Amino acid sequence: MKSFSLPALFLLSFSLSTVAQQVVVQQAEPPVDLVEPLMGTDSHYSLSHGNTYPAIAMPWGMNFWTPQTGKMGDGWAYTYDATKIKGFKQTHQPSPWMNDYGQFSIMPTTGKLKFREEERQSWFSHKSEIVKPHYYKVYLADHDVTTEITPTERAAIFRFTFPKTDSSFVIIDAFDKGSYVKILPEQRKIIGYTTRNSGGVPDNFKNYFVVEFNKDFSYTATFADSTLTSALHSTSNHAGAVIGFATSKGEKVTARVASSFIDHEQAERNLLELGKMNFDEIRSQGRETWNKELSRIQVEGGTYAQMKTFYSCLYRSLLFPRKFYEYDASGDVVHYSPYNGEVNPGYMFTDTGFWDTFRALFPFLNLMYPELNGKMQEGLSHAYDESGWLPEWASPGSRNVMVGNNSASVVAEAYLKSRNAYSYDIENLYEALLHGANNAGPLTAVGRAGADYYTKLGYVPYDVGINENAARTLEYAYDDFAIYQLAKALKRPQEEIDLYKLRSRNYQHLYDPQTMLMRGKNKDGEFMKPFNPFKWGDAFTEGNSWHYSWSVFHDVQGLIDLMGGNKEFIAQLDKVFSLPPVFDESYYGQVIHEIREMQIANMGQYAHGNQPIQHMIYLYNYAGEPWKAQYWVRETLNRMYHPTPDGYIGDEDNGQTSAWYVFSALGFYPVTPASDQYVIGAPLFQKVTLQLENGKKVILNAPNNSDRNRYIQQITYNGKPYSKNWLSHSELMKGAVIDFEMGPEPNTSRGVKKEDFPYSLTNDN
Repeated sequence: MKSFSLPALFLLSFSLSTVAQQVVVQQAEPPVDLVEPLMGTDSHYSLSHGNTYPAIAMPWGMNFWTPQTGKMGDGWAYTYDATKIKGFKQTHQPSPWMNDYGQFSIMPTTGKLKFREEERQSWFSHKSEIVKPHYYKVYLADHDVTTEITPTERAAIFRFTFPKTDSSFVIIDAFDKGSYVKILPEQRKIIGYTTRNSGGVPDNFKNYFVVEFNKDFSYTATFADSTLTSALHSTSNHAGAVIGFATSKGEKVTARVASSFIDHEQAERNLLELGKMNFDEIRSQGRETWNKELSRIQVEGGTYAQMKTFYSCLYRSLLFPRKFYEYDASGDVVHYSPYNGEVNPGYMFTDTGFWDTFRALFPFLNLMYPELNGKMQEGLSHAYDESGWLPEWASPGSRNVMVGNNSASVVAEAYLKSRNAYSYDIENLYEALLHGANNAGPLTAVGRAGADYYTKLGYVPYDVGINENAARTLEYAYDDFAIYQLAKALKRPQEEIDLYKLRSRNYQHLYDPQTMLMRGKNKDGEFMKPFNPFKWGDAFTEGNSWHYSWSVFHDVQGLIDLMGGNKEFIAQLDKVFSLPPVFDESYYGQVIHEIREMQIANMGQYAHGNQPIQHMIYLYNYAGEPWKAQYWVRETLNRMYHPTPDGYIGDEDNGQTSAWYVFSALGFYPVTPASDQYVIGAPLFQKVTLQLENGKKVILNAPNNSDRNRYIQQITYNGKPYSKNWLSHSELMKGAVIDFEMGPEPNTSRGVKKEDFPYSLTNDN
């Protein structure tokens, strides 16, 4: 494959044709121009290609903005195949399944005033749409208006380019479920609040907003539900405001917008983020911010499509969990608590589900952004203080969805990898972990549903009315391992350490030697019957036994021993790809989108579109056949990800599925987050440079890497031969140069010795 450099400007105009996708590019700058925020937006309820929306935002920003093509309240706020835009929405939505909170929209119109969203919507085309992480622009054909947006963390500037007309309007829609607006004409300002949410909020929840214009109003009105009046304020189920003016051809009107979860005064304070900068200056600042973060990882020697995919996934990995804190009049960090409704000092983050993100997203933060994750840990400590529990799925407060107690992994990993480098109360968090590990919470997704059964029997029984019990058991066992690791680091009493080590082996209770798979077990110790390993749900969560049987993240050697040894284990792994993608959907009563995504992927039972099996490919390293991991990692990178609207094979899930790509493209992956190790796959690019937060660099060289040369022949680590199938986090943090010699055929003599295999609890002395 020919390799050469292309000038950046030429690269950015290069079409994603077949030829372009095959050309190897040595450098492509700047990375912000390689991000495709529309990746994953061609999605629907029945089939997800990402279930994303174009998040126009700053990294981890408190507020995002997105064009709104869906109806008010629809989780699918923007879909690629839509033809009309109803408004431009401030959003805090982590996924369509969780839906949104604190949302309101802004929409320019012309001609006869139409304020209802179905009437005011306008045709648009992707051909007249520019989408960047920090900037959005689109032409609204029915109104002859161009809208542009550029944000800061808590504020944004809109720029509308109007035609010549005496009937130009901007509508501020505060949405239904309880809202308020007030027009202040002498200040060219609109204030208001929205209460619309999807759960997980206290009774006093509001998102307060302020919108300031640079042009006097010649028309003002407010609406309450479907009634428009000349009143300057409205409090109703569905309130909104309309301001209007005459405009000349090409006249640009700006609106400066900010919001706060605290009060209107704080919203005004957040507006100061814009300073005296104009639209273009804020856009330039946003571009620089994204380039800085994206450039922390520099990739070279891949195709243009691979580079676009990489930086698009990296962009998605830098959005959640979002900052849910603000700065008060003294400049101190404060937050509105989504748990008790109070305004408290300190950090708070939200909009992440640990069931998804403990696997790769949080390990990525610990590698590249440990200081930020230290603040996230402080936020979790506050969440425990304010609610009595750690959240497992926060949006913005605790939501009753998914299973597991994976806050244990998130908390333990952060401390194990950074220790006391960042100031947060780890003892308080450890107390929170013990509380969650031994008690059922106020929601089934908080604490541990079935905790009494689990602590007594070592598993959550199938026949006691607790759904997805096998999945819970397997995840609880790994979570106990995370607590065991943290307990050792904190020098807790030996009895306590031993208890959680023992409990981390509870996965063994569900292993069925007859089928060589994990299986639900009844309270009396008998396996549930009948057993269909292809049945989704029931004992498992959004997957089947073929997906969950590998959820022994911390003790793969123990699982190998249960299966009878390396040969049997490898054969079982191979079956995942060789079995047909058959399924039993009877538990759900319908074919849920995750099932359909597995079925159409043509990778057998490997369901990369959902989290439970995403680590499974790397398990070949534990049994002496790492070349199979190298093959299947590259297949997944090539086939399941593209920088296009249908670019994912399932839900992107708040950075998790993107972080899988980022890690796997680097050449390693955190199979066991609460350990010091990353398991090696194979690098995608010819060179990658990681700029670590401590000033050190990790340089990954694979100069002869190509689609054909996907197998590792040998590795040198800082110039010395390296035979391990894993890399140490603590060693990487010292800086490293790792050289991969790649080839077209597997090297079946490398990584085959037991001493080269990654960590397993069974081998823990």
